[in-house]
Amino acid sequence: MLKFYVATFMMLTTLQLWSQSERLKALDVNLENYEYPFVVSYIHLSTQQQSLKMAYMDVKPEKPNGKTMVLLHGKNFNGAYWRQTANALSDKGFRVVIPDQVGFGKSSKPQHFQYTFQQLAQHTKALLDSLGIGKAAILGHSMGGMLATRFALMYPETTWKLILENPIGLEDWKLKVPYQSVNDWYKRELGQSYDRIKNYQLKSYYDNQWKPAYDEWVNLLAGWTVNKDYPLIAWNAALTYDMIFTQPVVYELDKIKTSTLLIIGTRDRTALGKELASPADQPTMGLYNKLGKQTAAKIKGAVLKELDNVGHLPHIESFDRFIKPLLDFLSAPE
Repeated sequence: MLKFYVATFMMLTTLQLWSQSERLKALDVNLENYEYPFVVSYIHLSTQQQSLKMAYMDVKPEKPNGKTMVLLHGKNFNGAYWRQTANALSDKGFRVVIPDQVGFGKSSKPQHFQYTFQQLAQHTKALLDSLGIGKAAILGHSMGGMLATRFALMYPETTWKLILENPIGLEDWKLKVPYQSVNDWYKRELGQSYDRIKNYQLKSYYDNQWKPAYDEWVNLLAGWTVNKDYPLIAWNAALTYDMIFTQPVVYELDKIKTSTLLIIGTRDRTALGKELASPADQPTMGLYNKLGKQTAAKIKGAVLKELDNVGHLPHIESFDRFIKPLLDFLSAPE
């Protein structure tokens, strides 16, 4: 069955290459032909009987304040989209560490891997250990928010402060979305295109309010789809979809002991698999104007900063409104 999907993909890719070649740059599997905003280094991981590379950026400030920030990317992104955030934090004296998780960005795309948030948290801890960082503030956006939550639960002694920016996993989608096998997700990913990616982000992330600045993050995903090796990327994407759906953190939010800030763009309507849910359930999913409040109530002492008329990516869509509560939270007395 997988061979059939790959053959179908190759046929579709030929058509896409013809129709999109003028507007899309084909990007290779590990984004070697895409330049990140800061120097990229790698840590080698021996995990699940294989050797993998995890890419990261380590942005060191001119005038260190002795504190470190770790920025965790979302599913449809990589560390590059933290450029403005990293510069602002570095200007305030923070050392900023930005990993690409295995399966994402410039990191390895394994052919076989059991993705779990625990495993990715272990990789992130291994990175911090290799850099001699014993304590850090952990900021996670979207899927990175799920990972940041898992990290804080596994390594509370390492997590100085926790910041969740429009995290997913605040509701259990598998209660409303029919089960999709990894093969199902893989087939869906092989059908991705520039138009499909942009349309999804337009509706879910930005609530139908688009700006040209958002094109860069669509092009990064779409550039992969016109690469002959895209099936490997699609396979990893399918595996991480399964991780997200089967490992919700919503039931453990009340176990978080770390000082926590929630930055929530209330116009966000992100809910993976929403189109597969029943017509009655779809309008009830991804309502961040409600999810932010519900989540803050579950995390003891959590600070909630709601950003009205902002979507899924506050640090991209409305940076000034995003960075102020973040810096205020980081500078607040402990």
